[in-house]
Amino acid sequence: MLEVLHRDPHLVAIHKPAGLLVHRSELDRHETRFAVQLLRDQIGQPVWPVHRLDRGTSGVLLFALDVQTLAACAAQFEEGSVGKEYVAVVRGWPADEGFIDHPLARIRDTAEQRPVSANETPQPAQTRYRSLARCELPLAIDRYPTSRYALLSLTPVTGRRHQLRRHLKHIAHPIVGDATYGKGMHNRAIAALSGERRLMLACTQLRLRHPHEVGELVIDCPPAGDFRRVCEAMDLGRA
Repeated sequence: MLEVLHRDPHLVAIHKPAGLLVHRSELDRHETRFAVQLLRDQIGQPVWPVHRLDRGTSGVLLFALDVQTLAACAAQFEEGSVGKEYVAVVRGWPADEGFIDHPLARIRDTAEQRPVSANETPQPAQTRYRSLARCELPLAIDRYPTSRYALLSLTPVTGRRHQLRRHLKHIAHPIVGDATYGKGMHNRAIAALSGERRLMLACTQLRLRHPHEVGELVIDCPPAGDFRRVCEAMDLGRA
């Protein structure tokens, strides 16, 4: 059963586990479990995802319970007024804090007919980060006798697809467990150390104006147990 973080007559938020797809994808035709289907069956009514989380990312996932609420929330995401906070474990030791301002080429959904043009201008993309903890482990990878990792707090200013994963790769601090933008040797070493195999990225807070109530809706979501177990195995403290 999915963990419900918030529910009112118009919105419901869940804690999406790592590895669960939000909805059916052409790239994963063999999959039979999706957050949309599971939540619909759990609460007994239709739901519409307001935003997306990558399959490997865990954390806050918001759904609308009617199309009017969906449109109102989608407009806030489009205008960039929704606040999002993440935590991630990355390779290396980034600065104590930083701002990544690096445009990203668009990645289209498989359902979109028009491919990305080579002449298409990359979209502006910005991410703030802050280091929360660091560790150095006796893992000999490549030519180094030890390996360094860090726990980061991430605030995406924009909302491009795979933005956090691509931005952290851009600054040479890819997220642990990222099979697309990371490094397999580090991913395998941390999986062997911790006994967990997942993308170490979690959405821990979502903030937006409630479409039908006065004030801001803030939904908090502590990292899942598998995320915390990896941090504890790496001696990165409690995420």
